[in-house]
Amino acid sequence: MAHLSEVRLRREAVPSFERYPFSLPAVRGLDRLRLHPSVTYFVGENGSGKSTLLEALAVSLGFNAEGGALRELDFSTRASHSELYEYIEPRPSLLKYGFFLRAESLFNLATEIERVDSEGWARALPKKTIDYFGGRSLHEQSHGESFLALFQNKLHGGMLVLMDEPEAALSPIRQMSFLTILHRHVRSGAQFVIATHSPIVLAYPEAWIYQFDEEGVRRTEYEETEHYRVYRDFLQNRELSLRVLLGEEE
Repeated sequence: MAHLSEVRLRREAVPSFERYPFSLPAVRGLDRLRLHPSVTYFVGENGSGKSTLLEALAVSLGFNAEGGALRELDFSTRASHSELYEYIEPRPSLLKYGFFLRAESLFNLATEIERVDSEGWARALPKKTIDYFGGRSLHEQSHGESFLALFQNKLHGGMLVLMDEPEAALSPIRQMSFLTILHRHVRSGAQFVIATHSPIVLAYPEAWIYQFDEEGVRRTEYEETEHYRVYRDFLQNRELSLRVLLGEEE
């Protein structure tokens, strides 16, 4: 597999940096973003642009904006992705295998899988689409179960996997299970780019972490991320934190 080495914004083609999404600090200052050959994380507050950039990268590579395998499912529940993908240049730009997972649209993906498998032409194939996801309807499992079924059965070495906030489907214990499975896929040669808020999901060793904020995008270390520091400080000082949050601090 040729790993995705970088993402470039074609700044010379951007119509205006004064309008969304180009006005986002993370996009306004973007030129080239190098990616780790195994795991790269995007972290930042809601609205910082991490999911917007991940989505643009996915669509520019040929993924469905709502998720799924590369060039496998073509469906749209609601076209809500921005025009940023038109100005993103991934290198290399051609991939053979890949998967884009959005926790928020996993329900839509599960519905599309069932629709495809219910079509008469699908029955002539050696396997149904759902067989590549573990064989059991994703709708018949909890959000977390369906996510892990997909993660365990559909992905494999040689894939580029883009994931937007996978922790939305997972309890803390299952986020730890996620790291175990992630490591298995990495050792098989898969590459991941993950947007996350979770300090557990974020903890994979030697990964590159990009912080998205009002200053733009920059590399940072795990212990320097706001996500890690906020969770650490709250758990170490829970009573004081609660007094402050609830307005009871004198």
